[in-house]
Parts: sequence; C-alpha cells; structure tokens
Amino acid sequence: MLSPCRLAPLLALALCAPAQWPRQEPPGQEPQATIKVDVDVVNVLCSVRDRRGGLVGSLEKDDFTISENGRPQQLKYFAKQTDLPLTIGLLVDVSRSQERLIAIERDAAAQFFSAVLRPKDLAFLISFGSDVELMQDLTGSARRLRAALDDLRVRSDAGGMHPGPVPTISQPRGTVLYDAVYLAANEKLRKEVGRKALVLITDGVDMGSRVRLEQALEAAQRTDAIVYSVYYVDPQAYWGRGFGYGRPSDSALRRMSEETGGRLYEVSKRKPLPAIFEELQQEMRSQYALGYTPENSARDGGFRRLEVRTRQKDLRVQARKGYYAAATAAP
Repeated sequence: MLSPCRLAPLLALALCAPAQWPRQEPPGQEPQATIKVDVDVVNVLCSVRDRRGGLVGSLEKDDFTISENGRPQQLKYFAKQTDLPLTIGLLVDVSRSQERLIAIERDAAAQFFSAVLRPKDLAFLISFGSDVELMQDLTGSARRLRAALDDLRVRSDAGGMHPGPVPTISQPRGTVLYDAVYLAANEKLRKEVGRKALVLITDGVDMGSRVRLEQALEAAQRTDAIVYSVYYVDPQAYWGRGFGYGRPSDSALRRMSEETGGRLYEVSKRKPLPAIFEELQQEMRSQYALGYTPENSARDGGFRRLEVRTRQKDLRVQARKGYYAAATAAP
C-alpha cells in the first residue's frame, strides 16, 4: 500500500499545463468502450431508466438515436456493457462539517468496494478538506481500500479555514471540493482506459479551491469520467453550530453529475448511504455503449453537444452532455 501523499502541490503544476490533455494509451493495449476524443469513433456510455426510475437493460441498437450539435449521427457500434473494466475514484469530504458522518461513510464505502470490484477493476481513495490527500492509489484490493478508509479523519485548519497563497480572510480554505475533482481526473484517471467514474461524498460546500467549478467539470469531461455525487449533509454541523462560511447545496454536484452522464443521490432516512451504494453498483453494471463516427471530422479542440434518446418516449437516457474534440497537434 502506498503511503498517503498530498496532491495539493500537483495542482499548481496541473494549472500550468496546456489546456488539452490527449489520452495516451499503453503500448499494445486496445482502447475500451468509453468516449474517445482522439480517435475517429466517439463512444458514449449511457444508462436508461423507465418512468419509475428503474434501470432498463433490454434495449437494442435500433432503439437509440444520437445527435451531435443538433445533427443526427449514424450509430455504428452497440453493446450492452456490464463487464467492461472499471476504474473508480472515491472522493470523501473530511472537512469539519462531515465529522459526524465519516464513520458511516467508512463502513458503507468498504461494503461498496467489496461488492463492485471485479477482476481487472481498479479503485483509489482521496480525502479532501482544507487540502487534497491520496489515501490509497489505484488498486484492485478491497482489503487495501478498507485499510485506507479506516485512516479517514477530519482534516481542517483552525476554524475550518486555511490561508491560500496570499493570506486573506476573503479566501478561506475549508473544503476544496473542486480541487479534489480536478486532481482526481487529471492525475489519476487521464491515462486510464475503460469506464471511469468519480464518486463524491460531500455536502457540496466548496471553500478555497484554486480551480473553479467549470475547470473541475472540464477536467472530468476531458478524461471521460462519469461523476456520481452523493449529497450527504449533517444539519447540526451548520444550523447547530452556526458556520459562517458556505451553506450546503447540491447545485454544483448536480451540474457535474448531469453534464458527465452520472447521477446525484441524496442521503436521507428513507434512502441511507448503503442503499445508495447498492443502487450505484447496479447502475455501473447496467450500461450501454454506443459508437459513431462524427460527420464533423474537424479536430478543433471544441466542445460538442451530445444528445442520446430512445425511440420509446417514456424512457429517459442518462448520458454525458458532450465531449471535447481533440485538437490536431501542430506539425
């Protein structure tokens, strides 16, 4: 097991990197069925639900339509992908507002890893509070992940604040959610192949991240990662203690999840965290892979909007909203 290492210093380097992050596949390894932006075929992973929210796994190729920037595209490839290799990054909020929830998160996440990981699957664990820390690097061992989960502890500076590069009370650092997403995507998922997912457990508050929500979202999109957000709030941490900076909100989590083809879950008495992890596990094993060659063959680095539908109007498709067309390298 790798010893924990702070990812915060990597953020400054990542922000200085070029805007494009082309995927580099390992030599001799064929890419798996996920969205690719550096080849001629665009592959889209999606889930389909009925009106009651149940997963639908019986559809065929002719049941789907897909459009890019409003123009219909011809589907060339189709598969029901339930066993593709999966890389999961679990990002756990360990700021002061989550102190009473960490024990529950620790046990539920351990059960999730034990159930969801199969041969060839990998996972890693990141905690974030006033900084970002890699608790466990990529591994297929549920035992190692459990050991890393046991090490989760509240981490925040006095008063839940930490000065940034230029100390100022107007920029408190207490929960660097966006930094965590950005680093997880760029440092851990960028070179991985197959299906990739980030699972966030947080109350949605960000205080002091060096990157903006838009940058975190773009990093996830460029690395083909699906974001699943678990909105978990301890009301006593806010209304009972009168925190003065930030209030819990699911708006940023909802945006990251919906734009990347994931879902937002909310922990409640009717749906506790273990039940959410069980539902998430089922979804990760019940996806379709659609592939097409874009009519627009330009490699201009631009963002292209995708819309996936089924011919059955009462079904709802859950897929990412677009991708970045990799720019052609200059000669």
